[in-house]
Amino acid sequence: MIPHDLENKPLHDRFTHLLKTISSARFLSMQGIGNELPFFICPFPPEEKLEMDSAVDNLDAKLQQSSVKVQRINLYDLCIALLQDRPRVWPLLMERESEMPKDDLFEQFQKMLDNEDHLAPAIIRQLEGKEYDVVFIEGVGEVFPYVRTHSLLENLEQHLSRKPLVIFFPGTYVQTLHTGASLELFGRLHDDKYYRAFNIYRYEP
Repeated sequence: MIPHDLENKPLHDRFTHLLKTISSARFLSMQGIGNELPFFICPFPPEEKLEMDSAVDNLDAKLQQSSVKVQRINLYDLCIALLQDRPRVWPLLMERESEMPKDDLFEQFQKMLDNEDHLAPAIIRQLEGKEYDVVFIEGVGEVFPYVRTHSLLENLEQHLSRKPLVIFFPGTYVQTLHTGASLELFGRLHDDKYYRAFNIYRYEP
């Protein structure tokens, strides 16, 4: 039986659950989620960022040893690559960044990193032709506020439903009967409601 407060336990305990869960046949065959999407949120305290990065590296290594193939996507790295693919725009933005009004800069970046038109298709392309059992998405905090997690997941729903996806989220995933579910980045910034993901700490492997 999973403790109700597992996500508040020390990282070692959470890591044990993640490894046991993601390597289980039940998780990999997407049992226990009904007809819902196999999207899972792994929340963690933002102050644990460095420790969590190391834990995910270790988790990946141990899963590979168990013949579980992991495809990792770092949103920050992917966003930088998308911006640099705009050879005429990217240098100009870098040159004028210090003098541009923040609202204008935000608008430009958000257009070039739009979830529907650019980021979600880039993730799908990155996974095409790859063999994998589970997808890890990282770098959520680094791309805020240009990329909103709930919007990204909504744009991936139609394309990534055959394998589990785990997104490592620096904040909380609040689920209550009264308010529904919401992603709260850094535990403070309300990132709108997203109902279709599971909290991986509440999944029974």
